[in-house]
Amino acid sequence: MNGKGGGEEGVAATSSVSPPLDWKFSQVFGERTAGEEVQEVDIISAIEFDKSGDHLATGDRGGRVVLFERTDVKEHGSRRELEKLDYSISRHPEFRYKTEFQSHEPEFDYLKSLEIEEKINKIRWCQTSNGALFLLSTNDKTIKFWKVQEKKVKKVSEMNVDSSQASANGNIPSSCSASPRPCLPNGGCSERPYKYLSSDFQFPPGGFPTLRLPVVASEDTSLIARCRRVYAHAHDYHINSISKNSDGETFISADDLRINLWNLEISNQSFNIVDVKPANMEDLTEVITSAEFHPMQCNTLAYCSSKGSIRLVDLRQSALCDNHSKLFEEHETPGTRSFFTEIIASISDIKFSKNGRHILSRDYMTLKLWDINMDSGPVATFQVHEYLRPRLCDLYENDSIFDKFECCLSGDGLRVATGSYSNLFRVFGCAPGSSEATTLEASKNPMRRQVQTPARPARSLSSLTRVVRRGSESPGADANGNSHDFTTKLLHLAWHPNENSIACAAANSLYMYYA
Repeated sequence: MNGKGGGEEGVAATSSVSPPLDWKFSQVFGERTAGEEVQEVDIISAIEFDKSGDHLATGDRGGRVVLFERTDVKEHGSRRELEKLDYSISRHPEFRYKTEFQSHEPEFDYLKSLEIEEKINKIRWCQTSNGALFLLSTNDKTIKFWKVQEKKVKKVSEMNVDSSQASANGNIPSSCSASPRPCLPNGGCSERPYKYLSSDFQFPPGGFPTLRLPVVASEDTSLIARCRRVYAHAHDYHINSISKNSDGETFISADDLRINLWNLEISNQSFNIVDVKPANMEDLTEVITSAEFHPMQCNTLAYCSSKGSIRLVDLRQSALCDNHSKLFEEHETPGTRSFFTEIIASISDIKFSKNGRHILSRDYMTLKLWDINMDSGPVATFQVHEYLRPRLCDLYENDSIFDKFECCLSGDGLRVATGSYSNLFRVFGCAPGSSEATTLEASKNPMRRQVQTPARPARSLSSLTRVVRRGSESPGADANGNSHDFTTKLLHLAWHPNENSIACAAANSLYMYYA
């Protein structure tokens, strides 16, 4: 995206537009059979790749965290070694189940008479150390820091007691005796300790046949998940996001009105850095919906609100960052305001690009790409399901209008993705001149709902690339005319940090695709 500093993100540096990706099904975990009822506790509520892309974590509404590890790289050696050998990897990423653990349990706040559910809201990977994996997980109130490590299980395979001879003699050999006095060959016992044995004591030729040392063997390795820290009692409202800092030592947690800064090693103290709670709650006009640290600058973070604005904060300015350094918001077109305008403008998720130059935001109807150096408006807008606009009243009645969809960027910054209803998700190209707008379904045949229509050309609104990309606009139906099912929604997805691979959650099933 940044032509100067972001080699890995070439939105502005690409001279030719890459063709649309051809997405293929890779794997599915927890696939449902036809007619199978999904248990509420099994529904996936969080997905996150680690920095290397070799591990994937999911959290569910039952408070469990499930880890997956990549297998196709291990079969050929480490990725770094393959790059040194200029080895071309033709196989797509493949993952296998690694382990799972119970991260959170249901609780009850007796002071507020409030039930705290165990659902995992967010998972964030931390830096690995000594072969162990570290991650943060949170529910509505409590954040936990987990360490997952392989432990070798050792067992004694051979004892030093010959059971047959011990039973025949009716006693235990002297090597196992608890007596502090040494036993002599004639059957007597010396009153002196071992080091004062008489010089005439001799071992029989060949030694004692029944004296054997215990043999310890490593039977197997097991993965142990241990909770290292618990960060609790710091939020009065539900935690909606956590984000680790690039310094590797701190992280932030955000609820509706406050953002707290934590040190990973200190669980009983946090610093409140953003507080939007008014003195009179009747004056409350907006709440915080998500917060994210800059991937490279440890002093910079962004948070978004229910009014559709994104604020960039510099921690060096003051201890309490009530005053933002930059404000990103799109002013509404005059005459377009309606009852639903503020509701659908609420931003549900934000993500920084890999080099930190751009911010991707998702509101109910659109994806927007922002350049942090330009606060006049988004550089690109992608309309996810514009055909639902005539049905906003129905969506309001069944509360679907309050669904919180996540978004993600590819590692090279050339594409963005987000979910929709009927288990569909959209992939858009955001390079200058790109008209890529692909609709995929979370199933073994992701392209079955794809309709072959000529893509609309991007409309250049200024010297900068500012485009509006639309999808199918048939009201109440998808690209193939199928009616939408608002009960099946794809809220959570993640893009592999280094490859064109997407993991997405459809209820309790985890689908993976590659291109």
